[in-house]
Amino acid sequence: MPLVDFQEKKRTGWRQLKISSSGVVIVDGAYALHSTLRSLLDIRVAVVGGVHFSLLSKVQHDIGDSCSLDYLIDSIFPLFRKHIEPDLHHAQIRIDNSFVCSFREPYYKLKCKNELPDGQKFYSFDKSKSETENFIEMYLRPPFASEEIKIDDWIKVTQCGIRYYLSLGDQRIVDKFFIIRPKAEFEVGRTTLGGLLALGYSVVVSFKRTSRTVKRDQLLIAAETIDSLNESFLVLKGPSRKIVAAEASNLGIKGPWITKSYLEMILESKGVPRVNTPPPVSSTLLTDSQEKKIAVPKPIRVLTDRVANLDDFVQPWTRSPPKKFDQEPSLGKWQFIPDSSSRGNIQLAPLPDSYDLDRGLLLSVQAIQAVLETKGFPVIVGIGGPSGSGKTSLAQKMANIIGCEVISLESYYKPEQVRDYKYDEYSSLDIALLTKNIKEIRNTHKAKVPCFDFEKFKRNGFKEFQVSEECGVVIFEGVYTLHPAIRKSLDLWIAVVGGVHSHLIARIQRDKNRAGFSISQNEIMTTVFPLFQQYIEPHLVDAHLKIQNDFDPVLSPESSPFVLKSTKQVSYQDILKVLDASKVCSSVQNFTDVYLRLPGIPSNGQLTEGECIRVRICEGRFAVLIREPIREGNFIIQPKVDFDISASTVAGLLKLG
Repeated sequence: MPLVDFQEKKRTGWRQLKISSSGVVIVDGAYALHSTLRSLLDIRVAVVGGVHFSLLSKVQHDIGDSCSLDYLIDSIFPLFRKHIEPDLHHAQIRIDNSFVCSFREPYYKLKCKNELPDGQKFYSFDKSKSETENFIEMYLRPPFASEEIKIDDWIKVTQCGIRYYLSLGDQRIVDKFFIIRPKAEFEVGRTTLGGLLALGYSVVVSFKRTSRTVKRDQLLIAAETIDSLNESFLVLKGPSRKIVAAEASNLGIKGPWITKSYLEMILESKGVPRVNTPPPVSSTLLTDSQEKKIAVPKPIRVLTDRVANLDDFVQPWTRSPPKKFDQEPSLGKWQFIPDSSSRGNIQLAPLPDSYDLDRGLLLSVQAIQAVLETKGFPVIVGIGGPSGSGKTSLAQKMANIIGCEVISLESYYKPEQVRDYKYDEYSSLDIALLTKNIKEIRNTHKAKVPCFDFEKFKRNGFKEFQVSEECGVVIFEGVYTLHPAIRKSLDLWIAVVGGVHSHLIARIQRDKNRAGFSISQNEIMTTVFPLFQQYIEPHLVDAHLKIQNDFDPVLSPESSPFVLKSTKQVSYQDILKVLDASKVCSSVQNFTDVYLRLPGIPSNGQLTEGECIRVRICEGRFAVLIREPIREGNFIIQPKVDFDISASTVAGLLKLG
C-alpha cells in the first residue's frame, strides 16, 4: 500500500500490508463506502456526527436562521450530500457520534521560552531523532461579530501540508503553570475552510508555527517558532500532569512558564483587526416571491426558500445535528453570595441547572479556581451521591487536572459496622475523626487520615496529609459527603447521580418485564437502594453543582482492559525473567462471584452470562457487573464497569426475586 508525505504532498514509497492473526482489516475514509469499494467489503459501517454536527450547530448559532440546514451543509461540506451521503445509506451499521469536547482524558502542557539569557537554547534537538512540521494557524471570527474580543467564539483552522484541522473556541484550563486541553482537533477538508469564508467568517489572526519534536515514551518535547512573535518556545506535552512535571525537572527546566496561548500573545503585541463585516440579515421572514438576499458571498448551492424553523423539518439520520447550539446547556458562571457561617463571609452560589459529566468536570475545576482566587487555600471539595453514580471517577479526573489528593469517606468506617455489613448507613462513619481531620486541613496542619482494611474489617494505621500552597486543594468523596454535618465545613459541594445507579434500576425493570411482571422504578429504587430517597437524596439538592452522569455501562467499552487467560501454571520467578521486575507488582486477592437471575429468564432454558447480574465479593465489599465481557479470538475484553454497591442492594436484588 502507498505511503504519502502530506507535508511534501507526494507519495514516498510503499509498504507491505500483512494480515494480522485476527484475519481482519479495517478500511476507513470519507469514500470507504463508495460503490466501487463497498462490494469488496464484508461489513459496512457509516459514522456521522462528531465535529461535523458540532460545526453545523456552531454556524447555525453564529448566522441565525437566515439559511436552511441543507444550505449550510452545501457551504461547509460541499461534497457531502452529492458524493458521500448517498453511499452511507448502504451501511449495515449506522453510528451517530455524539462526541462533545471532553476533559476526561486531556493532555497537559508546560511552555517557556526556549532561550537562555546568554542566547543559548534550553533544549537542543538531535536532528536524526526529531521531526519538523510547519503549520499555519488561522482564527476565524463569525460574521456580524462585535468589536469585543471573544476568543471562545472564534473557529481555529490549522493547515499542515494538504491537511486541515479544526477546533471550536479556545478550549483549555489553566491551572498554576499547566495548560490543560481536551483532544478536540479534527481533520476537515480544504473546502470546509472555503465554505466558512463564503458564509462571512473572516480570518482575524494568521501565523506560521514551525515545530521540531521528539518523543519520549508518552511525552512529546517540541521547540516551536512563531513567525509573528519572532520567538522560539519549548513545549512539554503528555497525558499526565506528573509525567510532564517530572520530565521538566529531569531536564532542569524551571521556567518561567508561560500559560498564555500564542493567539493571546499575538493579540497583546499587535492588537485585534477591526471588524469589517456586512450588516446582519433582516430577521423578517421572506415570501416565496422575494429574492433571498445574503450579505456575504453565496455558497455553492443556494435555496430559494427561507426556512423559518429548522426543527419543523425531519432530516435524514446522516445530517441531523444535535440540539441547536443556542439551546444546548451553556456553561454556568460561578458567583459568590454572602454567608455569615462561611470563612471570608462569602460562599459559592449554587448553579440552578444540572450538567452532564463533561461539562460538570469543567465547571468543577473552574469552581475550585474561583474559590482559590477569592478565598485562597485550602479549598476543600465534597462529592456526594448514591453508590455507583460515578463519584470516585469524577474525583480522580478532577484530581488529575488540579494535581491534588482524594480522600474517600470509606477510610472513616467504624470496624464494628463493617463487620455487620452496615457500612451504607450514616452511623457507620467516624464523624468525630472526619470533622477533626477537616479542621486540621482547614488550618493547614498535618492530619492523620485513617486507612481501612476491608478484608480484615479493621483500620490499618494512619497516613499523614497536609495541604500546602503548592497544592491547596483536597477532595472528599463518598455517599454521605454532602450530609449537613459534613458539608458545612466544605467549600464546594458537588452532587453526582446516574451512572450504574440508574442503569441497574433500568436493567431490573427490563428483566421483570421479560419475566412477565410489572414493577415501577420507584418500587425498585426503594427496594434496591433503600437508604437513598430518605437519607441521601435530600442532601444532594442543595449542592453548588449537580451532575447527571451520562456514562452507559452497558454500551460503553471505554478503557476496557484486554485479558488472556490460560490453564498453564507459570511461577512468579519465570514471569520476572520476561518482564521488567521494577515494573511488576504481585498481589493475591480472593473473590466470590455470585450470578443472579430472575425465574423465567431465559425463556428457552439456556442461561447465558448476559442474562445474569454478577455480584463480586472481595475483601468484604460488593461490586456489581451488568454487562458481560466481549470475547474476540483468544482475548476477553472486560468492561470497566464493576461498581461498588452495598449489602442492602444485594439484599434488595434477592428480595425482588
